[in-house]
Amino acid sequence: MITEPNDLVRCFGNGDALYEAYHDDEWGLPVHGEAALLERITLEGAQSGLSWVTILRKREGYREAFAGFEPEAVAAFGEADVERLMADAGIVRNRRKIESAITNARAVVALHDAGDTLDELFWSFAPAAREAPPATWADVPASTPESVALAKELKRRGFVFVGPTTMYAAMQACGLVDDHIAGCVARAA
Repeated sequence: MITEPNDLVRCFGNGDALYEAYHDDEWGLPVHGEAALLERITLEGAQSGLSWVTILRKREGYREAFAGFEPEAVAAFGEADVERLMADAGIVRNRRKIESAITNARAVVALHDAGDTLDELFWSFAPAAREAPPATWADVPASTPESVALAKELKRRGFVFVGPTTMYAAMQACGLVDDHIAGCVARAA
């Protein structure tokens, strides 16, 4: 827990206005919609091995580079787009991460073609609410049976770069779980 001089208690994000706003106004709140969920999955994958604030600082670059994460638009990206993205300093220039975003957009389109949505699929793995908030970060798991099952189903549906830990982070970011620490200003009542 981090306490600010103004008595706000945050479980993370203090000291950086962008990070504080993400903590206070976004992390842990429900996210719905194909583009919004594709964005979160992409960004969580891009974060692998990096700090989250690094990804937050590049978020607008990602939105521009990946056509607002509209699945159909990103699914149409080809090798020339991959090369363009590899030269884009506004995003993390990692070929595997870039290609995973395109692959995952194609998987979203395939879900649609099968009569499904990413929103319905993703939210079908929401666990029951915790009885009590975590007291410390040590009480927050890196993955759960639900994130393992979500990762497995996404992989079955053609998604990549969606391991159980990454999917648990996405579940936290998208409000499927509320892992704000007890006493945190952003903790749901």
